Amino acid sequence: MKAVAFRTPGPIDASDSLVDVEIEKPVPTGRDILVKINAVSVNPVDTKVRQRPLNGDADQWVLGYDAAGVVEAVGPDAANYKPGDAVFYAGSIARPGTNSEFHLVDERIVGRKPASLTDAEAAGLPLTAITAWEMLFDRLKVRDATPEGGDTILVIGGAGGVGSITIQLLRALTDMTIIATASRPETQDWVKDLGAHHVIDHRQPLAAQVSDLGIGAPGFVFSTTMTDRHYSDIVELIAPQGRFGLIDDPSGLDAMPLKLKAISLHWEMMFTRSLFETADMDAQRALLNEIADLVDAGSLRTTVTDVAGKIDAATLKKVHAVIESGSAKGKIVLEGF
Repeated sequence: MKAVAFRTPGPIDASDSLVDVEIEKPVPTGRDILVKINAVSVNPVDTKVRQRPLNGDADQWVLGYDAAGVVEAVGPDAANYKPGDAVFYAGSIARPGTNSEFHLVDERIVGRKPASLTDAEAAGLPLTAITAWEMLFDRLKVRDATPEGGDTILVIGGAGGVGSITIQLLRALTDMTIIATASRPETQDWVKDLGAHHVIDHRQPLAAQVSDLGIGAPGFVFSTTMTDRHYSDIVELIAPQGRFGLIDDPSGLDAMPLKLKAISLHWEMMFTRSLFETADMDAQRALLNEIADLVDAGSLRTTVTDVAGKIDAATLKKVHAVIESGSAKGKIVLEGF
């Protein structure tokens, strides 16, 4: 079957950064299901893994996490899906990825595809929706208000993939006041259209801009990108006893400045449940089904902004370059082989 792999870690403009390959079609065992891939999206994690050394004695690795497709076959212990079911999901970081014609995935992290979306529209949702949901409701617990500023949250990087779904989830499932950051006119319009109440520019110091809004210090801050650049502002602007969460990888994070305000720190990794096969691993299947219900009810919409082309090395290289530039708005997807 067709797939796209990387063999040598390095920059995306290297001639062999991503290559078209032929690999054996896998067979599902245990609770795995085999999915015929119809569409995929690209996330920052794809670009990060592509630049890391290959594990063990592997000579190539297939990337890709987000996917939408149709169940082709199921393992003997799989109980939630059958051949022909339309599904969407974000796979495991420890297993070969979705940039292939067929893909094996544990059914416990797979949701039913929203009936109202195309495969391309659905493929842009799983990883970012899981990340946003787990951060908001499992880590920051935004429904449990902080003593001060408990009705307000700052979302740094509001126009990115995670920020775009975070804003929508907050509007659909809470009554919180949402401050989002965006730097360009088109991304500022995007986050406003998604439901942000206030928009500030992350190219400028954040604390002063939040103060100028006149709505008080937010009890929650969710940083999706460039945390190291904004960290001192975050410490300054967040309310005492607030909750701060991040998903990116700053080169160093000194937690000591959080002590004075008794700020709690939360680091979200949406692959944790599948990587460690935690007892609550099936929560991601339930979560994705709730996302599908919200989409089909009209409460959430896809964050896909571009269908870049078919799933091959040439197209993926172009999309990886856009992701690495930091200029992407929403999600970029690829469809078909």
